[in-house]
Amino acid sequence: MVRYFLKRLAGAVPTLFIIITIAFFLIRAAPGGPFDQEQALPPEILANLESAYGLDQPVWVQYGRYLRGLAHGDFGPSFKYKDFSVTELIGQGFPVTLQLGVMALSLALAIGIPLGTLAALRHNSAADYATMSLAVIGIAIPPFVVLPFLGLFFGVYLGWLPVAGWEPGSIRHLVLPVIALCLPPLAYIARLTRGSMLEILRSQFIRTAFAKGLPLHVVILRHAMRPVLLPVASYLAPAVASIMTGSLVVESIAGLPGIGRYLVQGALNRDYTLVMGMVIIYSALLIAMGLLVDLLYAWLDPRIGFDA
Repeated sequence: MVRYFLKRLAGAVPTLFIIITIAFFLIRAAPGGPFDQEQALPPEILANLESAYGLDQPVWVQYGRYLRGLAHGDFGPSFKYKDFSVTELIGQGFPVTLQLGVMALSLALAIGIPLGTLAALRHNSAADYATMSLAVIGIAIPPFVVLPFLGLFFGVYLGWLPVAGWEPGSIRHLVLPVIALCLPPLAYIARLTRGSMLEILRSQFIRTAFAKGLPLHVVILRHAMRPVLLPVASYLAPAVASIMTGSLVVESIAGLPGIGRYLVQGALNRDYTLVMGMVIIYSALLIAMGLLVDLLYAWLDPRIGFDA
């Protein structure tokens, strides 16, 4: 497994390099620039700004200089946040986004797996139909639609939770965004768990376990759960991608100072270095999650080989 891990880790480097290259040239191919304003700047001021940030050089020269900076851990200066570098902005926003994403994914797993298991054990019952109906609703309604309704009900009408804003260390400001973000992956996890559990319960080794007189909870936890979780494990990487893309809008609506909001603002402002920094962080997280899922398979099913 160690050899497989190192091989995948080495393969992640060129993947990340390709993503950086594509993103670098795409952001510069978009119309407009970081210093475009409603009132055009005088040509001499615009020329001085472009010269100061190296934007007056050919794009391939800018690309080479950017790669050299990345090799030293420098994401470059932000064009719009004058007093901050991109590294500083990432340091400020990443802990918020990470906390939001970890809480959303943990809640989706903690609720989705038991719900899917319950639906499978109560197959074709009212509980099964209700669970799957709620799952369809959770998949159909995106987080940026759910969050305003949650804020209106729990924040405005009931006054239990803040609608928006951020206080360091305050969990109350994360409750509504976490719920909005976790609903789609929670619904998928519940459906995957239900389908996988129904299939596993019909397996011969499960029938043998029941024939030996083992109680239901022992059969489920000791024998059925690990193979049931294989489809759920394969969905973890798309789940992380769903949460991260959802956080782009959710952080903006909820006023959270995460890197998702910086990415949206950077794209609107043509802040090249800020967008590139956020793309690199998101891509690295997705690649790392894909590797983690592969390793998780080894724990769930030891029959899977990693020598190839």
